[in-house]
Amino acid sequence: MNKRILSVFVICALYYAAQAQEGKGGISNAMMQQIKQTYQETSADKAIRNAIGSNDIRKLALNQDNMKGMDTHFSIKVPSKGITDQKSSGRCWLFTGLNVMRAKTIAKYNLGFFEFSQIYPFFFDQLEKANLFLQGIIDTSDKPMNDKMVEWLFKHPLSDGGTFTGVADIVSKYGLVPKEVMPETNSSENTSRMAGLITLKLREQGLRLRDMVSKGAKPAALEKAKTEMLGTIYRMLVLNLGVPPTEFTWTQYNSKGEAVETATYTPLSFLKKFGDENLIGNYVMLMNDPSREYYKCYEIDYDRHRYDGTNWKYVNLPIEDIKEMAIASLKDSTMMYFSCDVGKCLNSDRGLLDVNNYDYESLLGTSLGMDKKQRIQTFDSGSSHAMTLMAVDLDKNGKPTKWMVENSWGTGAGYQGHLIMTDEWFNEYMFRLVVETKFATPKALEILKQKPIRLPAWDPMFAEEE
Repeated sequence: MNKRILSVFVICALYYAAQAQEGKGGISNAMMQQIKQTYQETSADKAIRNAIGSNDIRKLALNQDNMKGMDTHFSIKVPSKGITDQKSSGRCWLFTGLNVMRAKTIAKYNLGFFEFSQIYPFFFDQLEKANLFLQGIIDTSDKPMNDKMVEWLFKHPLSDGGTFTGVADIVSKYGLVPKEVMPETNSSENTSRMAGLITLKLREQGLRLRDMVSKGAKPAALEKAKTEMLGTIYRMLVLNLGVPPTEFTWTQYNSKGEAVETATYTPLSFLKKFGDENLIGNYVMLMNDPSREYYKCYEIDYDRHRYDGTNWKYVNLPIEDIKEMAIASLKDSTMMYFSCDVGKCLNSDRGLLDVNNYDYESLLGTSLGMDKKQRIQTFDSGSSHAMTLMAVDLDKNGKPTKWMVENSWGTGAGYQGHLIMTDEWFNEYMFRLVVETKFATPKALEILKQKPIRLPAWDPMFAEEE
């Protein structure tokens, strides 16, 4: 066959093969013409396009029918003990856990303004997470680099996010100190640069440990190397966050500003007197995850803040069961650790979380109709932020109509540092609630005794609150 004819034949064959492949999943010319017809350049469409092109889409979708005066009355409310500010950090889980404890401490000892130091437990949280990563690398050193667990470890060597389990893990081991004993630094309030550098170092150290194992290093040698590596991480933390105190003298003041007592404490003795030594045993983590079977206990693998700590374990319940326990706690003037998908439907100017805040469907001319289960399954929604649940408003039948949380974004954010959420929003975007065991129903406590269903670290519902 003539070479030129053969070349033409090959080109034609490739063209028709490409056309055939395009018809099996690609966007064909015919399909593109059909797609283009969905936009007709009507005067209404052009006006919307012009508006969106030069404005924040949230402002255009703002539902004016929902902008009436906001009801800020709550029939059951635990008084706020002062708004905190996590600044540019992902430590909401830590601020929330400490704020819950702080409210009880202030009430018990009639204290004036008081805060636990957030940077003190955060220092050890970062050190313990570094050890969790390095030991995890040693434990999986026989697996290839493309093993899913090894990949997950190298993708997540460190973060400043967490859950209530982390509060329990770190505080129970290292104790607490007052804020004035270890105040914030620039790196604690702006964690990204420090975290990026430590993460870079940890990944380098992780590769070194895997290389040592491949060359036959014994456990003792690996332990020695890991200890040296953690020494490097400790120094980096000290340079950024300061030296954690081992003993300090502190004066206790009452609500009138009068000195009550001056004493010397260690962090653990301070925890014993002013905090809660049994954060793990005294609390139950509840979850509303409709993508899984209710009335079951679940555990997330590797979701802990210490290698020798406790994996996140929760009881999955219908939302109404969780509300019952939340209301019981608030009626007893007890705040709770609460987490949700805070970015969904948030009007930050008003401090209102309401599914009716924005009408994107009318603006864009399409429906957005996934339910909570579907949003979880498709990674569209999950727990992203922790706050302190402090109030509920009940109607004449005892049913909740709205809720309020104490946030950690400073006094200028939201409604005087708080966020108010409608009960409908609570149903759709609330995920986790931590209640004291005395407010948990007998059924919830019984479920907690089950052997947990173990889920992998990369499960859709594994997410650290920030």
